[in-house]
Amino acid sequence: MFHKVIIGVAASAALMSGVAYAQSSTVNGAAGGAVTGAIVGGPVGAAVGGVAGAVVGTIIDPPPQKVVTYVREAPAPTTAIVVREKVVVGQPLPEAVVVTPVPENPKYAYAIVNEERVIVEPSSRKVIQVIN
Repeated sequence: MFHKVIIGVAASAALMSGVAYAQSSTVNGAAGGAVTGAIVGGPVGAAVGGVAGAVVGTIIDPPPQKVVTYVREAPAPTTAIVVREKVVVGQPLPEAVVVTPVPENPKYAYAIVNEERVIVEPSSRKVIQVIN
């Protein structure tokens, strides 16, 4: 019986943390999941919600439209970078790729890799969005 309650609380917490994330990106990740889990299922729900919230919190927020427009229209560098690795959202770019900061928003940078424009987080080089 106790295991069924834990499973039910875990499922509720996972669903509620997703709802909480969709409603507000300011309370997300493990902390947001823990709060939502505590509301739904008390202390056990807080623990389970923290784990579920951490998973939901890893979703990458898309950059502002102004950044996407800038990267789409920015002049291409004179040298093309081609790498064997596939460019994947959430994964860092290879060190060989030069990233250029977005002038109006230093939270973002971009690169053109394998003829694709990509927006990255400068500190981690993690790909945030591939622009088609």
